[in-house]
Amino acid sequence: MKHLQTLKLIDAVNKAGSIRKAAEDMHITSSALNRRILGFEEEFGAPIFERLHGGVRLNPAGELLIEHIRGQMADLERVRSQVADLSGLRRGHVSIACSQALQPYFMPAQIADYRAEHPGVSFSVQVRDREAAEEDLRAFQSDLALVFEPVHLGDFDVLLSVEQPVFAVMAKDHPLVEKRDLRLRDCLGFPHVVPPKRIGIRFLLDLAVSRMSQKLEPIAEADSFEFMRHYVQHERAVGFQFPIGLNLTGDDRLVFRPLPKSDVTYGNLTLMQMKGRTLSVASARFANQLAATLNDRAVAPNR
Repeated sequence: MKHLQTLKLIDAVNKAGSIRKAAEDMHITSSALNRRILGFEEEFGAPIFERLHGGVRLNPAGELLIEHIRGQMADLERVRSQVADLSGLRRGHVSIACSQALQPYFMPAQIADYRAEHPGVSFSVQVRDREAAEEDLRAFQSDLALVFEPVHLGDFDVLLSVEQPVFAVMAKDHPLVEKRDLRLRDCLGFPHVVPPKRIGIRFLLDLAVSRMSQKLEPIAEADSFEFMRHYVQHERAVGFQFPIGLNLTGDDRLVFRPLPKSDVTYGNLTLMQMKGRTLSVASARFANQLAATLNDRAVAPNR
């Protein structure tokens, strides 16, 4: 375990980019931390950090080592979870990266349901766009990712993929509320607010307008769906969101209307893990719960 502690210290230095800052974070003196790293480099047979003015960074050998460290930590957590499960403790930790749309309703309900049966399991939830979630999986920062429109599916094991339509979001007094069959071209005729290009729903909107004579000309671009939901209450504007991130029946300030698939392709909500990685018992069970829930309902407004 002493060896593992050294590996944790190396990872902390890499994240901090500074021995001094990492020492503060890990509650150890800078000199002691520096000695640990130098001793490891001597035993390892090669330096792993480049010493720079004001900090350090990994050299190529260090980059290979840090990948090994993160894999080893993930494997250790998996074994700990399995041992705890054998003993009946059912402890463990689940780390998941998810799209912003999952944050307000779906993910809190899923974690609460899981912990009702397994109170010894803790969670960390990272809100990530689709590419950042993939990077979390590669770096072993997350066990699972649940995101819209992932970019590099070939690098991952897909556990489940379900479709979600794109909904228009507007104030309850917006003129389009009375329109029976709402189309994307109707929405673009009014001021509209959209997320940046790295967000999955923007990818679908850009794809849709590439086939139209109308253009996407947003009055505001924001990486917060909460901002967009609030903004449309101040101006006769239209926002766009997936229904899993909306309170479809419990928000009397807003109206949510689905757009036809012929206008905007449905978004693929994908649950995935790093290819070939063996998940801990806790993470695997939570993945099974997510998959079962998403399979049971194509649209999940409140949970």
